[in-house]
Amino acid sequence: MTDKLMDCITNPVKCKLLLEIQSQGKATAKQLADIYHDIPQATLYRHLKKMLNDGILQVIEETQVRGTVEKTYALALDVNDKMETMLEENSGELYMQYFMQYILGFAKQFQRYCQSPGIQIKEDMTGFSLSPLYLSDEELTDLVTSISQIIGAVKQNEPKPNRKLRTIGVIISPAEKMDA
Repeated sequence: MTDKLMDCITNPVKCKLLLEIQSQGKATAKQLADIYHDIPQATLYRHLKKMLNDGILQVIEETQVRGTVEKTYALALDVNDKMETMLEENSGELYMQYFMQYILGFAKQFQRYCQSPGIQIKEDMTGFSLSPLYLSDEELTDLVTSISQIIGAVKQNEPKPNRKLRTIGVIISPAEKMDA
């Protein structure tokens, strides 16, 4: 399942569809076609069918529309109720599904920003980076605690004219091992 989900994320068309369905909670092919005029109808239906067959999407409703059946799609992955299982079983598969939901949510937010009129990348102070670091478990714990304290100190800030709402995401992952 993780490989199939990763395929959706790395395929530009499937990723657009996945992000939109995830963002809206559900969508029909017609709704998706109305949003993404750049995706040919045959391509859209082909990708929806593949994602459905791969278990990424599910049909949650079927409506009769002028002699045809309109399907309403939703994500088939709902890992929120699987957290306890993931921790008990130490399941990499479920952990990856959680990560994908996190990434999809963040990606959709970033996509909206990038598609907004008048985008000001430099002035809005947006960005992203990776920082491979050599840290002991204790140093990592101290770093995460420090980051949490810094974010916690400003988390309750009230809106003001000079403040912009921003989202900061933190991901900690083992780095790929480099050959020495």
